[in-house]
Amino acid sequence: MADDWNARNRASWNARTPVHLASRFYDLEGWKRGACSLKPIELEEVGNVRGLRLLHLQCHFGQDTLSWARRGADVVGLDFSEAGVAAARGLAAELGIPARFVCADVHEAVAAAGGGFDIVFTSYGVLNWLPDLDPWARQVAACLRPGGRFHLVEFHPFVWVFDDALERIAYPWDSRGAPIRSEQSRTYADPDAELELVDDSWNHGIGTVVTALLRAGLVLDALREHDWSPYGVFPGSVEGAPGRFHVEKLPGAPLVYSIAAHRPA
Repeated sequence: MADDWNARNRASWNARTPVHLASRFYDLEGWKRGACSLKPIELEEVGNVRGLRLLHLQCHFGQDTLSWARRGADVVGLDFSEAGVAAARGLAAELGIPARFVCADVHEAVAAAGGGFDIVFTSYGVLNWLPDLDPWARQVAACLRPGGRFHLVEFHPFVWVFDDALERIAYPWDSRGAPIRSEQSRTYADPDAELELVDDSWNHGIGTVVTALLRAGLVLDALREHDWSPYGVFPGSVEGAPGRFHVEKLPGAPLVYSIAAHRPA
């Protein structure tokens, strides 16, 4: 799995990490003082995690992982970015939060993190970094104990077909193996930061996501589409109710979807 696209994306996330740590977007100082970085969608759908073993895949620098630990979960966070995992370990040590972080590709999750988890969780901007979801879904299933639950919260593929200005359709609904190459000088967490980022990403329709999970042997429990996002990352985002962002150019459009599934007992 460690081919050119993966190495390129890893370098991009290593470069993003220090900017994200210092950004207002992640508000690390507020979080250190006790704020929860988790959003209402995942809090409602995942529910009570106290005493449960939880694996957070593609965890970035571990803010959400450690938020689950604060809520009583026994957590392991996994990410392929060396900078992200180092920062996560540093935060856990600084705040005295028990957590384990492993630096590994998501396609090696079982080998790196082990199995038998009660919950596998992943969220917001994770699937677009993967060209093929079947190997990913098999790892998710293998990490769960029989009866264990999988929870995904992800940006809706409808949004990703548009150009950056959300004015015209520029990308396929489902990439089907063809990468979308992007060269950027900024990152979502701090548009003013000067960076040189080169990424390869892929769009995946919801049907592709669900089918991969079913092929891996999971049972689908719920699929929900949400016409708001907890993050105002899209152009023209307007906050209605607190923490709920809509996009003026796409009134009523789905911005986020969530999936709950389980491994049969």
